Amino acid sequence: MWLRTSCDFLFDITLPVPFVLMLRPRSGAQQWVAREDYRLTPSVPVFEFTDDYGNLCQRLIAPAGTFQVCTSAEVMIADSVDQDFGAPFVEVQNLPDAVLSYLLPSRYCESDRFHQMATEITLGQSPGYNQVAAIVGWLRKTVSYRPGSSDVPLSAVEVNARQVGVCRDLAHLGIALCRSLSIPARMVVGYRYGLQPMDLHAWFEAYVGGRWYTFDPTQQTPTGGYVAVGYGRDAADVAVYNQFGPAVYPTTQTVRVDRMQTG
Repeated sequence: MWLRTSCDFLFDITLPVPFVLMLRPRSGAQQWVAREDYRLTPSVPVFEFTDDYGNLCQRLIAPAGTFQVCTSAEVMIADSVDQDFGAPFVEVQNLPDAVLSYLLPSRYCESDRFHQMATEITLGQSPGYNQVAAIVGWLRKTVSYRPGSSDVPLSAVEVNARQVGVCRDLAHLGIALCRSLSIPARMVVGYRYGLQPMDLHAWFEAYVGGRWYTFDPTQQTPTGGYVAVGYGRDAADVAVYNQFGPAVYPTTQTVRVDRMQTG
């Protein structure tokens, strides 16, 4: 499946503001980025670096006045999300070094608070993929997915208490439950084809059977259409933009994901 993604931000800035953006998808096992366009108006110097999680980040100083960030990409992705019921749990001593950090509690995923709850949710499931699938099934039945219900990220403990949240909130709780069972889990932010209402989206991946698998508790059935932009421990690591100094918010934000005709 070929998708064309785009994300446009328009800011009205009173003083020059340092930004760190994370808006460039990168090619990997599940996606191939064939073409990109990245435009800043007015044009300013940009310095790109790769963060600790492999994300492509751009540093810049936005000048006072109207400042626009327009990005787009043409990406080839799998037609469906891989599933592998029965994929085994990977013992901690056998995990790759790069995966170990996704076992630990983090700012929004207090996994040390959820072991008993996760054990009850996954009772009778074989360790590994089936446990994660049980957690996702529980989230879909128990926590209401309500776009626009929270303006700031909620921690897993807060989401569990509220029983309602946006996509990143459900991902936080799913990640915390997985980690409490010593299953590495990480946050993903990006695009999803067919999302309603259309916006940037968040889901999570869990490491079982020697690889990462995609899980999205906001969707009732697993389908394809995901374009990953950033990976991290939780929402604190995958903000598509961070600005420093007095708060600046987009006056407009437009996200589109279109299926491309091929052949």
